[in-house]
Amino acid sequence: MRLTPYEKEVYREIERWQHGDANILTRAFNWAMQPMDWVVERVVPVEIVDQVSAAIEQFLSMLNNASEWTYDADDILKQATEKELDVETIEDLRGEKLEVLDEISKGMFTQNALLAAVEGGGTGLGGAFLIAADIPLLFTINLRLIQQIGASYGFLLKGPDFQPLILSIFNAAASSDQRAKNEAMREISVAAAAFANELAYKGRTTGTFQNQNRHVPRELAKNIVGRKIAQAVPIAGAAVGAGINYWFTTETAETTYMLFRALYLERKERA
Repeated sequence: MRLTPYEKEVYREIERWQHGDANILTRAFNWAMQPMDWVVERVVPVEIVDQVSAAIEQFLSMLNNASEWTYDADDILKQATEKELDVETIEDLRGEKLEVLDEISKGMFTQNALLAAVEGGGTGLGGAFLIAADIPLLFTINLRLIQQIGASYGFLLKGPDFQPLILSIFNAAASSDQRAKNEAMREISVAAAAFANELAYKGRTTGTFQNQNRHVPRELAKNIVGRKIAQAVPIAGAAVGAGINYWFTTETAETTYMLFRALYLERKERA
């Protein structure tokens, strides 16, 4: 199916994102965190590092073990109706104009980033004691954000079958490097082929949970754990916690936005 001029421009935007460097926010955040990274390496006890790493692994295990991730998409349908889209189900959105779906999707960014920042600031006040509790909350907010954006383009992500796609999004968001983005785009192609042919989505990697996400915890640990541990530093913990959560949620939003626009377009071309 032919693409509209808007859709062709979106394709170019996705390519620039996929092959480009980290955005200005991420570069600025990495620069600002350098002194805190130095402090963390020299001050934070090893046992806290282990606690935070374990919290991430626990959340990833939840993705595998949950029989269903609950998310009510009625809010997306309500917004679609307000924009005068004639849809009854989330799947109907796949046939609507991309520029309208982009507007709905973008509306999810700020509310989730601010929610994550408030949550991170609150747990940051508790120092090391509350860091382990902060990790599952942060990832839960971001999982909901991914589901909201996916639904905005007509794709419901419910159940552990979508674990490979979710993991690839988290990995690309946390690292912002080209390799992770390429992996996520390959996962999107698999999903697009499944949706275009009305087949059940299955990730590129099969086998056990450990095999499916073998590289992801290491990448997440490298890019997030050290930063979250910085919340244990006295006085600075609340500000650092809010900033890290805002940064990660913003990165998740942009990554998911680009990937689901790609999924929408690739499914359209294949259908």
